Amino acid sequence: MFDYTVTSDKSPEAALADLKMSLAESKFGVLWELDIVAKMKEKGIDYPGQIIIMEVCNPQRAKSVLEIDIKAGYFLPCKVAVYVKGGVTHIGGARPSRLIALMGNERLSGIAGEVEKDLIDAIDRSR
Repeated sequence: MFDYTVTSDKSPEAALADLKMSLAESKFGVLWELDIVAKMKEKGIDYPGQIIIMEVCNPQRAKSVLEIDIKAGYFLPCKVAVYVKGGVTHIGGARPSRLIALMGNERLSGIAGEVEKDLIDAIDRSR
């Protein structure tokens, strides 16, 4: 699977707050946060759901990746999301190891695996 996604009994707001704390504990900063529903509403589009997408980054790991191959920046920063589907809160994101594998560089794959482990740990702690 290209993603890692879990469900939570928490409200999306509580899951988002806990995810931010878990990410910070794992040395990830939130660079950007997008409320898709609010943005669509600004454009006159009604979307019957809830989804918040965040771009997150561990700057030390990002530096290591970029020093190996600057084109790896195409995959930065990592995205994680909290959304509601079928009345259930979901927390997840794309697996960095799957994305970076497209570059075919073992050094990059090793770092992406470490980043992925940290992201999965943060997601699991937030559920």
